[in-house]
Amino acid sequence: MKRSWFSILALLLVLSMVLAACGATEEPTQAPEPTQAAEPEGDYLERAQAGEFDGTSVAVMGAFAGGDEEARFVSVNDRFTEQTGIEVTYEGTRDFEVTINTRVEGGDPPDVALMPQPGLKDRFAASGDLVPLWDTIIARIEGNYAPVWLELGSYEGTPYGVFHRVNAKSFVWYPKPAFEAAGYAEPTTWDELIALSDQMVADGGVPWCIGIESQAATGWPATDWMEDLMLRTAGPEVYDQWVNHEVPFDSEPVRNAASYMEQIWFNEDYVLGGTTGILQGHFADVSDPMFDDTPGCWMIRQGNFVTGFWPDDVQANLDQEVGVFGFPPIDEQWGLPVLGGGDQVVAFNEEPQVRAYMEFLTTGESAEPWARAGGALFPHQDQQLEWYQTEIEQKLVDLLLNAEVFRFDASDLMPAEVGTGSFWTGMVDWVGGTELDTVLSEIDASWPQ
Repeated sequence: MKRSWFSILALLLVLSMVLAACGATEEPTQAPEPTQAAEPEGDYLERAQAGEFDGTSVAVMGAFAGGDEEARFVSVNDRFTEQTGIEVTYEGTRDFEVTINTRVEGGDPPDVALMPQPGLKDRFAASGDLVPLWDTIIARIEGNYAPVWLELGSYEGTPYGVFHRVNAKSFVWYPKPAFEAAGYAEPTTWDELIALSDQMVADGGVPWCIGIESQAATGWPATDWMEDLMLRTAGPEVYDQWVNHEVPFDSEPVRNAASYMEQIWFNEDYVLGGTTGILQGHFADVSDPMFDDTPGCWMIRQGNFVTGFWPDDVQANLDQEVGVFGFPPIDEQWGLPVLGGGDQVVAFNEEPQVRAYMEFLTTGESAEPWARAGGALFPHQDQQLEWYQTEIEQKLVDLLLNAEVFRFDASDLMPAEVGTGSFWTGMVDWVGGTELDTVLSEIDASWPQ
């Protein structure tokens, strides 16, 4: 009987376990969390320098075709390759604008191009062919350039261009030994510049060497003077409006700038050969009399490239033979503006090795090989002045880096009908005797509708 009772209890226990098992709700099995790939550390250049893109390549196109410029730019690319293992192939062409347009229209652009004209960059940006700059490169530019350079590299508020090699024009050059022997001092204001010119005349000399003859491009040195004076009298905002024809040529700001130009250009005592000498003098040769035993003229306002036109013995001893100062300010609120230009590096391809190359060009280190070789200026704040082999170049770079205002040559930014057309010829006509009113009205009339 006891055994029967225990058997019943055992059966009931088994049944209760079975029922409990049948009535239980199974908990769903949790899938393992997917493993998140770690974000790469550093910007594209840092990753490239760590070897991440080793074995890839970047194709670059520019207008440096042969000679020292191409060789020096290639030395910059070689440094990038040494650091990253990324091969850079460079294609230089003297017919750059036609070639790049053909390549882009044919769907075969280079990875990177060096745009010598801002308008060309803007056109490709407007058509959607360019890669806008990304956060890490913008941070590099903001940390290593004056603010103006990001703005100049933008189209409709979006940054596209990185500046590397630049040039500047707002310099006045003089024969150093004779200048010092005469007891002259570099002027720091417009009034001091005029006073120095008067002193040179009183001493029996001619202050200025000016020539605007340049074959098919005759007149461009005169437009450079007008542009420099617009920056110094009207300031950068009005200058930009003038470039876009929001401020016309026939306007008070332009007339005011012209009045300062007249003080020098139309003073027959100030300029070697007077206005006839200006019209007939070739821009590359007009300063040769500066280096006579007794200077035939004392000063020329010209860009950093002018040294390449001087006699060999002068070029070989620039620091001893030549002095330079910034074209003096007029309105103090604009500081000492600099007029110039430069190549904007833009990307047609957003591959990481291309981005790394673009970021490399924002570094002062990328400028060092070319700076040491000479013949170029760079806007990078972290560059070292001692890289430049002459005191002259060091002074030019210092003026460039400390300029509160930098603007591109206006004639390069204006429509071709004006910038390399009516503006050039209008300045020639003005120097030749045509009334300023007529010249300014004719330039306005040439502006494309």
